[in-house]
Amino acid sequence: MKKITFLFIIVSILGCTKREKNTNIDTSIALVYRNQVVQNKKDHQFREVKKAVIVPRLDGNMDDPIWKEVTWYGLDQRWLGSPYEFNDFFGRYKMAWTPEALYLLVEIKDDILYDQNKDPLTLWWDDDCVEIFIDADNSGGNHQYSNNAFAYHVALDGNVVDLGEDKKPLLYNNHVTTRRVTHNDVSVWEFEIVVYDHTYKEGQINDPVILTNGLKLGFAVAYNDNDGSVERENFIGSVFIPGEEKNLGWINADVFGTIILKE
Repeated sequence: MKKITFLFIIVSILGCTKREKNTNIDTSIALVYRNQVVQNKKDHQFREVKKAVIVPRLDGNMDDPIWKEVTWYGLDQRWLGSPYEFNDFFGRYKMAWTPEALYLLVEIKDDILYDQNKDPLTLWWDDDCVEIFIDADNSGGNHQYSNNAFAYHVALDGNVVDLGEDKKPLLYNNHVTTRRVTHNDVSVWEFEIVVYDHTYKEGQINDPVILTNGLKLGFAVAYNDNDGSVERENFIGSVFIPGEEKNLGWINADVFGTIILKE
């Protein structure tokens, strides 16, 4: 009797949700399942991110006080492509935060910067770009066509692309602001990332996440490297992904590392 009563209560609640919000039982079950993923996602590559007292300037100079205080991390995990030499690619990054945004400093040594697709929404992953992965509640799980997490592709011209809930590429230039300064074969990128969670809806008014001490987020960063080919030649990330298939970040937030914000 207890099992039957419990099942009846669940069905009744889902039925009310369907009538009141014009949703369906499948959607409600999907939300329940997503909440379970929050509890099951395993933290890995756990790193603390320090709060910036003075907001970094997006100027590509690396001379802000916070960048002198925090540690460089390697961008050194080959997710796609053949082994490469140091003169072809080297990458590293630093992070900081304020209540309004995450700040990311990326230094890339790349002897050829290549942008073959002038339309930012065409084959954006095959051009040189920095890719930033953000999961606001560190829940993990599938985000390919949802806002459970974001995979921001930041092009050489500053355009920011990810797949929307309609399965089409969208510009998210209001989520990520960047400045890149290149001298010879070294580029310094500075990013300001306004964080949104799974409630984000394109075309609506959305409140960003207010970042606080102790908050955990899923995070990874990667670089798509193309020296003149039709398709990208390498995809180098910040997080070790076990197994043969490593190009998973744009689909599954479980592979993101975990950052915790500290004052």
